[in-house]
Amino acid sequence: MSLAIFCRQRAFGTTSRAATYTLLLAAAACGSAGKGGPPPGGPVPVTIVTLHATPVTLTRELPGRTSAYRVAEVRPQATGIVRERLFTEGALVHAGQSLFQLDDATYKAQYRSSGAALAKAKAAADAARSSANRAAELVKSHLISTQDNDNAQAVARQAEAEVEGAAAALEASRVNLAYTRITAPITGRIGRSFVTPGALVTVNQEAPIATIQQMDPMYVEVSQASSEWLGLKAEIDAGRLQRAGAGTSVGIVLEGGVRYVHDGKLEFADVTVDTATGSFVIKAIVPNPDGTLLPGMYVRALLNEGTRTAAILAPQPGIARDPRGGATALVVGAGNKVEPRPVTLSREIGNQWLVETGLKEGDRLIVEGVQKVKPGVDVVPFEATPTVPAAPAAH
Repeated sequence: MSLAIFCRQRAFGTTSRAATYTLLLAAAACGSAGKGGPPPGGPVPVTIVTLHATPVTLTRELPGRTSAYRVAEVRPQATGIVRERLFTEGALVHAGQSLFQLDDATYKAQYRSSGAALAKAKAAADAARSSANRAAELVKSHLISTQDNDNAQAVARQAEAEVEGAAAALEASRVNLAYTRITAPITGRIGRSFVTPGALVTVNQEAPIATIQQMDPMYVEVSQASSEWLGLKAEIDAGRLQRAGAGTSVGIVLEGGVRYVHDGKLEFADVTVDTATGSFVIKAIVPNPDGTLLPGMYVRALLNEGTRTAAILAPQPGIARDPRGGATALVVGAGNKVEPRPVTLSREIGNQWLVETGLKEGDRLIVEGVQKVKPGVDVVPFEATPTVPAAPAAH
């Protein structure tokens, strides 16, 4: 029986009574073999990551709703019966395109009457002007009095004023006649018609007869808590964060988690906090050339809050949490001994934590072998090999 087989048999209790004497002779050999192994308590190999301060762009994902860039509620500016609808519901209409035609018989009659009144006023003005010219010549020869000449000149000026009034009335009649053809004020998608041919519409009525929405580009309105803004402002004032202003890129995530192909730009932040929600509105403008976005859709906006110029990012495997939720890290300190560090984390960035306090540039954070060590233990640190992302698959 070999010594190795004997030792395994002794360990699992599989020896027979016939081999008892042999076992007794080999017992000392097994004991000496155990004592001859490597002594326990040597340095433990661990994998570390040396931390470096690096610029990091901080983003915040906030819920929001889409809204049209422009909305025009079409209302009539003339009273009349709808004679014809000139558009297809849901279609794209262009500014100036005819939408409805009202019955214009009355307005045409008014226009012709105003034209006749203007012609009459012009004829009267011509006669008054001739009389005024003759009076001006006669008064020089003292054939009429100065008073008669003044009266003739006044009549001529009054006739000219009546011409101006008649011309203005004709223009008003022309405008009212034009209002019987209702046109699109903006370019966009028009919704359903709220009136049908034969319906009576009135000037400046409260209810619109159609609505047009310009949907390229689109607005995305999100709400940010004022408490978050105060935290960002404190970091900006302290110089730890460079603020992102108007024009900053904004990513859009659609329902279902799909990233929208076009990024928007931050355009506007409200100056008033809603007292009911404690938040204020942030508005971004997003291209919508394919009509993917519709007004009222729920989306999530990825807002660029600013850039942390010297951020410490710790890999998630190097951070442990206690039952109370506190975060702890183990670093390799002087003499390659393990040191515990309580840390404060602010947010998750990819597969790393953004560290606020507890770790600094140059610290050697243990990311593998954490379970095998404890504070004060000697270790042999090995720098982790940077991972190279795989090349994207061809499509």
